[in-house]
Amino acid sequence: MVTKRIAVIPGDGIGPEVVNEGIKVMRKVAELDGNIAFEFTSFPWGCEYYLEHGKMMADDGIEQLRSFDAIYLGAVGYPGVPDHISLWDLLLIIRKQFDQYVNLRPIKLLGGAKCPIGHGTSENIDMLFIRENSEGEYAGAGEWLFKGKPEEVVLQTGIFSRKGTERIIRHAFEIAKQENKTLTSVSKANALNYSMVFWDEVFEEVGKEYPEVETYSYLVDAAAMHMIIDPGRFEVVVTSNLFGDILTDVGAALAGGMGLAAGANINPERTFPSMFEPVHGSAPDIAGKGIANPLAAIWSVSQMFDFFGREDLGKKILDTIEEIMVEGTVLTPDLGGIAKTNEVGDRIIQLIKLN
Repeated sequence: MVTKRIAVIPGDGIGPEVVNEGIKVMRKVAELDGNIAFEFTSFPWGCEYYLEHGKMMADDGIEQLRSFDAIYLGAVGYPGVPDHISLWDLLLIIRKQFDQYVNLRPIKLLGGAKCPIGHGTSENIDMLFIRENSEGEYAGAGEWLFKGKPEEVVLQTGIFSRKGTERIIRHAFEIAKQENKTLTSVSKANALNYSMVFWDEVFEEVGKEYPEVETYSYLVDAAAMHMIIDPGRFEVVVTSNLFGDILTDVGAALAGGMGLAAGANINPERTFPSMFEPVHGSAPDIAGKGIANPLAAIWSVSQMFDFFGREDLGKKILDTIEEIMVEGTVLTPDLGGIAKTNEVGDRIIQLIKLN
């Protein structure tokens, strides 16, 4: 039996509620399978920790996390703590320190999920976004000059290195090749005449090594439009940090809402732990009410099983999420139901079968 050590950061708002359901599913799947087990260690980091200690995580937090096989994150952000602090001082530190340069966001319309566009189907909304996760527009480089004065100037600098750009594009080509799917690059070279021209050139260079992969390239504004009017043209998509952040929320809306939006932050070399999370945010307005949708958190658990090489178990979890959606009787209010968070998790456990 293989035992995986999981660092759990429940975080803020609804984070602890949805993470609890994900852990329940992980334990149940491990019990049914018999070949994998989990050891969980919880860390109290987040906005409440910040309000008490003046920092989002312990000073040696990265060192504490380094030895784990994976990190399971609930949510970050809460009123009273500025968003740039809650994001930069926990989530982005982990992503950067552990070189989690691949962000995987599946955009898949499951059976039973409601799509806001009439022509959206499970056949034409099935894409994987591969977002550069370590530099680009979110590199954190810049300066704030003459603050508070009439001549105040702010500089926000995007960083696009050869290493960072090529490795994410190559990773996307490898996935497209493996899955026999098309690969679309999204950029904005007509306006961003350095960073995105460079991105496009690297995409073309790397593409020559993968002649079997059919490729497309869109400007980000055109891509956003086509995701609405013709989503079926996208299968595997690779894009920069900022554009990936925005377009995947468009995708989440197409696929049934943020309550079904899962994400994985991957270090492909496995030198450091990777991190898995629902991406719906902390939703402080419904925290503590027991009505948060745990399906995104459970979907991210499916991604974790995929990462551990147990794609069979990851698929079973995703199939069960779809089953509960189609069944339609145990869903939280955001999906039109009246069920509580824990009731959804319990129903997943009842439905899941491994044979």
